[in-house]
Amino acid sequence: MIYVGIDVAKNKHDCCILDSEGKVVSTFTFENSKSGFEKLISSITRFSKSKNYVDVKIGLESTGCYSLNITNYLNQKRLSVKVFNPLLVNLRRKAESLRKTKTDKSDCRFLASMLFSEESEPYLQPLLPISELKILTRNRSRLIHMRSKLKQGITRLIDILFPELPSLVYSLHQKSTYAMLLEYPMARAISQAHIVKLTNLLLDNSKGKYGREKALQLRELASNSIGFDSIATGFELKQTIRLIQNIDEEIAMLDAEIKSIMDDIDSPILSIPGIGYTLGAIILSEIGDIRNFSNPAKLLKFAGLEPSVYESGKYRASDTPMVKRGSSYLRWALLQAARLIAMHNPTFRAYQTKKRAEGKHFYVVQSHMAKKLMRIIHKLLITNTAFDSEVIAVKNVAA
Repeated sequence: MIYVGIDVAKNKHDCCILDSEGKVVSTFTFENSKSGFEKLISSITRFSKSKNYVDVKIGLESTGCYSLNITNYLNQKRLSVKVFNPLLVNLRRKAESLRKTKTDKSDCRFLASMLFSEESEPYLQPLLPISELKILTRNRSRLIHMRSKLKQGITRLIDILFPELPSLVYSLHQKSTYAMLLEYPMARAISQAHIVKLTNLLLDNSKGKYGREKALQLRELASNSIGFDSIATGFELKQTIRLIQNIDEEIAMLDAEIKSIMDDIDSPILSIPGIGYTLGAIILSEIGDIRNFSNPAKLLKFAGLEPSVYESGKYRASDTPMVKRGSSYLRWALLQAARLIAMHNPTFRAYQTKKRAEGKHFYVVQSHMAKKLMRIIHKLLITNTAFDSEVIAVKNVAA
């Protein structure tokens, strides 16, 4: 058996190869390029005694985008790759030595030595559609974040141009409000707007909910506004609204692509009430291959939903917070799904009511429900069976 540790960087990677006794047989640096990857394979082939590399284990840290290409290349070569959590690597490195020594060459050797542990079992890579979903859902998350920042900007600009507006509309970010602000970005412009044009504008963009009466109220409110009459600020407001609308269109296209892949996968996760295409896609893509998690407890650890533990002597802390050292995307999706499933499933709703009656905080209850949901998801994905509310209800009563 040979153990290969790779310290990943942007332009080059450092590699250390150990034999079955832990002795260094080779250390070298290769470029982050096709020729560099071929050099790595050539070195591995030189020390491997198997044609299909069954005697080779490779370990590297998860370093965001820098580790993706090398990992995908090695997977295509049918090599066993273990991706280590950087936090775990850092803690173990500090535990093994008091010296503050950290170099790329020492890092790759340390990664190779970590492969000797039991935790270095091969990581099963998800199918291509699942990997594609992960890219799409994380891109969607970034777009949502960008849109949220822009919406905060809208609130700031309205406080300058027309601070009284929020008191008269349901939301600053509804379609009718955006349409009006694109046409009349300042309070003075709204106060001078032709009543027929303003009425038609509101009617067309509010599905008939806002009409002449609302138009008159807006004109009256705008005529007494303390808003700053700034053309430049008004231009910024219109530009920000157009950016939000563009992001909305991109998110809609993303959602359509996610739905298409989810329909092809036909996962049982969609049979759970309250979990739609978006939440289902996030959960599936973050989990990857369910076979990497032999039991629900490992999946809870991966999501960072397990409670932290603190013991010292006879003292054991209670009411400890969640670890939150896992996939934040998966944790968020599970908490959202737990809230939604309680609205659609009587068993989860009863469980939520029970925990609230015990005096637990709302967010603590949500975490309990997310853990319960995670166990169900693990079972459904392992057995590839659909959600059965009656079976869940019977098991809950038996418990």
